[in-house]
Formats: sequence, C-alpha cells, structure tokens
Amino acid sequence: MRSRPTILHLDMDAFFAAVEQASKPSLRGKPVVVGGLGPRGVVSTASYEARVHGIHSAMAMARARRLSPNAAYLYPRFGLYRQISETVMTLLGEVSPLIEPLSLDEAYLDLEAAEGDEDPRRIALRLRARIRSETGLTASVGLAGSKLLAKIASEKAKPDGLVVVEPGTEGALLDPLPVRTLPGVGPATAEHLRRAGISTVAEIARTGEAELVRLFGKAHGASLYAMAVGLDNRPVVADRDVKSISVEDTFDIDLTDRARMRYEIDRLADRCVQRLRGAGRSGRTVVIKVRRFDFSTLTRSETLRAPTDDPGVVRETARRLIEAVDTTGGVRLLGVGVAGLADFTQEDLFAQSAEGRETDEDAPEALPVLAPPAPEPGSQWYPGQDVTHEVYGAGWVQGSGVGRVTVRFEVPADTAPGRVRTFAVDDPALAHSDALPLSAPGAAARSSRDDRPGPDGP
Repeated sequence: MRSRPTILHLDMDAFFAAVEQASKPSLRGKPVVVGGLGPRGVVSTASYEARVHGIHSAMAMARARRLSPNAAYLYPRFGLYRQISETVMTLLGEVSPLIEPLSLDEAYLDLEAAEGDEDPRRIALRLRARIRSETGLTASVGLAGSKLLAKIASEKAKPDGLVVVEPGTEGALLDPLPVRTLPGVGPATAEHLRRAGISTVAEIARTGEAELVRLFGKAHGASLYAMAVGLDNRPVVADRDVKSISVEDTFDIDLTDRARMRYEIDRLADRCVQRLRGAGRSGRTVVIKVRRFDFSTLTRSETLRAPTDDPGVVRETARRLIEAVDTTGGVRLLGVGVAGLADFTQEDLFAQSAEGRETDEDAPEALPVLAPPAPEPGSQWYPGQDVTHEVYGAGWVQGSGVGRVTVRFEVPADTAPGRVRTFAVDDPALAHSDALPLSAPGAAARSSRDDRPGPDGP
C-alpha cells in the first residue's frame, strides 16, 4: 500500500446519456435513456434524471419505458462517444504517462509516474476542470493508495465529485459498505456470506482470514479478507491488450435442471454484452465455460461470420454451445465470454437477432407501453440519429412511424431547444449525417433557419 493517495480512478458521469444531453439542447436536464429500442433491448446508460425513476443500466428497456414513459429513448452513437473518450484519455496522458483504460469512460492513472511532486488533490481538481472545459461533461474522481480504494472512492464521489482516501482512513470508507461492493463478490458469494451472517465489509474483516478460507477456499477466502481490510497491491498497467471479455458465476448447489442452465446462460450472456458495450467493443467468437460436479472444466466456442454486440446473438450462440455439453452429473460453474474483439460491428448496433421476440418477461401482458414505440422493421430512421435537411440544416431524429419521421433541428452550441418538424420517410431533402462536435462551430447560423416558414411538428 502506498503512503500517499497517488492512484486516481476517473469515471465519466452517465457518459453516453451525458453526451446526448450535451449534443441536444432540448434534452438538457431531462431524463435520457440510451440503449437498444427493440423488444429485447436493454438500457446501456441512463441520465441522473432518469435514475430518479429507478432506471439503471442492464435493465430491460420495456421496463424502463414503464418507469419513465416520457423520457427520451435513444440509440447509441458510438462514433461520437469514442471521439470524446479519446479527448479525455489525451487529457489523462498529459497528467501521467501511466494510464490504464478500462472502457470508453473509465480509467486508472498512476500519479507517481507524473513529473514533479504536486499534491494529488490539486492534480485531480485541475484534471476535472480541464475535462469539463474541453468536453462540457463532468467526471467523478477517486484518489487513494490502491486501485480498489480509488474505484470505490470515485463511486462515492458521483456525480461530479472528488473523494480522497488518505492513508489511515481506509476503514472509514470500507467498513459500512455492503459486501457486493467488493470486486468478485457476485450473487452466489453474497448469498453464501449472508448465510454466514455477513452483510458488510467490516463483518468480512472481523470474520478473519482463516474462517473465510474455510468457507470459500484458499484463493477466494484470502482475497476477500485482503480487500475487506483495504489491501490491494495491483499496479496500474498501461496499454492493456484485452483479448476477451467474460463473466461467470459459481453456484452454491450444483445445477442439474437444463431449463435452469439455459436461464443462467441467458443471464450471463446479457451481462457479458453489457461489459462488451461498456468497453466500446464487439466480438466474433462466443465462448462458454462449464465446471462440472467433479471439478472437470471445459470450454466450447463458436466463431460468427462478423463481430457482434447483439445480446440476442450471444444468447442464442451460448445456448447452442451448452446444449452440446453433457451436464448429467450437475454443474457448479457457468461462464459466457466473447473473444476476437473488434472496435466495430458489421450489423446494426442493438439490432434484434430475430423478429417477433417476446418483450420483458417481468411485464404484465396487459400493461401498455406509453413511450414512443421502437422504429418499424426496416425503418432507416432511429431516435437519436444525426440528420441534415437541405432547408433546415442539422438536427436529430425524435421518432418515426407510419411513413413519417420527426426531426428536431438543433445543434450542440444552441442554448435553447430547436424546432420540431415532420417529413415523409423518403423525403429526398433529408439525409443521415455525421455527429457534430459538442463545441459545434457556426451555431449562429441556426437563427436564420428558425425564421424559415413552415409548420412545427407535433
């Protein structure tokens, strides 16, 4: 452990949704949800205004629509997110050469590798101010003597804050936290701890390493104890070459029911895709891992024709793979991963892998979805897409259906919401366009567009 809080963890606040709010003046201060809009779509990021209604990442989009029917539901624009991420990472590189990116919006920074001996708190404050100045977005930062504590501190700092864990104060931060806060404590481990009467990090520490090793085995038990008392010697590793992204769960009781295994495979596939999308990646090879009752472990994989980040495709592939595995004696661990990573996908992002899928399983069938429906099959216009019109200029799609597309004409530099107009979907004057930068130049040209005649859209 370090004697100074020189490991910095930075996490952009509600990154995808914040970018959309910064890009679209009409959405500032309003609930925004980014993700898949099809029947099996899931939430990628929700703005803080949407989180007030209980919406969170990985939630079924159908459920999110019920919780906040008047929120803006948008498809992601990964090209723009990557551009802004590169700006943020460049600013981090000006502080220290030792950066460990975790995803588009998250990274560790080792301040011991920085020039000089400036106070870490002052560095963090200046970095946050520069990010806001360059991107218009906010970031939360944690400073501590280890990666574990720095990440927990940045979560405590959200949104738009800074938390510094000074040496000797680690217990004050860790002790009251629920056990699920610690990395590697998933549902199965948390349930095992609950049965042992352990619900907080302080109770893990008081249990002692010997008892934890008895409960969880040498490696996992010792790791749990070390984290609970704040010990973490992992270095910040620059330029990590991630080969794959995967998730796995160990079950307290061996699974023998095939329907339950399929359910767990689906759940793991969805979690894996969430991590994949969070890293801004897609992958070509789906892998499953199976540890059977006798501790024998095997993997099976299938390589697709093109990289994907479609949860339906990953689910279906993983299901095919598990069906070919003999699980007669029971299964104690299942995992799903995606390898052969790429920075793009050759299929439509968040598209359905098959038509006619069922909606959110938790939804009562008779409960109507009040939010605007997803685009019609084959539609070329998706909510959030950037467009340009020969007369009205730059804007974005609010929705489409019944042969019409509704567009709000505004650019990031505007200070007030733009006008809304509706066109035929095949209007030759309307075309897709690239996203404008957040500090869009030439926004003054909008004033002349606003004066043009024409009825406002609905």
